[in-house]
Amino acid sequence: MTDIKHSTPNEVAGKVALVTGAASGIGKAIALLLHARGAKVIAEDINPDVEALARPGLVPLVADIAKDGAAERAVALAVEQFGRLDILVNNAGIIIINKLVIDMTREDWERIQAVNATAAFLHSREAVKAMMPNKSGSIVNIASYASYFAFPTIAAYTASKGALAQLTRTLALEVIGHGIRVNAVGVGDVVTNILNHVVDDGPAFLAQHGEAAPIGRAAQPEEIAEVVAFIASDRASFMVGSVVMADGGMTVTAG
Repeated sequence: MTDIKHSTPNEVAGKVALVTGAASGIGKAIALLLHARGAKVIAEDINPDVEALARPGLVPLVADIAKDGAAERAVALAVEQFGRLDILVNNAGIIIINKLVIDMTREDWERIQAVNATAAFLHSREAVKAMMPNKSGSIVNIASYASYFAFPTIAAYTASKGALAQLTRTLALEVIGHGIRVNAVGVGDVVTNILNHVVDDGPAFLAQHGEAAPIGRAAQPEEIAEVVAFIASDRASFMVGSVVMADGGMTVTAG
């Protein structure tokens, strides 16, 4: 992997960001990078490990993002602590099951939709309410190459990520008139713990699976964070309703 040179200007300096799923993996990398680039950050996660991120200008929030009231609480905390909300990153996502559709329960299906799609809707709705008075804002959704491609046994996940891509496009049209941009990053295999409930060693599985991409490897969370930081910033001011693929080329190959 090419070393990332952190020479980019502080593109989000003075901004206030809310990042979901921030206790580990991509979300943690995003929260830390935005903070390092000058943003104030609310880092939200159901995992209490998120509290380890606490530092001046970075406030953790332990919450189940899929529960009623969580989005309202998170946005209110950003406004209470830092006076406004400029950036929302809907990063939190789960897979948790590896079943054929005929073996999947309604509870299996609905839990994944609740976290991956419904929570993004709820957080986006509340974020837009806070952003509209300022006539500016940026929402970045963490989608996937699974928004477009499918594999057996992950129907609930692919459906949720497809929904997230379409939420991105539709909301973008609804709010750009208020100066709020909505975009997404379609990630490929990233070395995280997201599959730990499905396989014995999730990071190792993802690292190996990523070798099938044209680039020949999986990504590190910090690589995705770099893309998010750009899209969230004013440097991406002409990007509206885009799903930017950061997948090592997975979506441009027939396999």
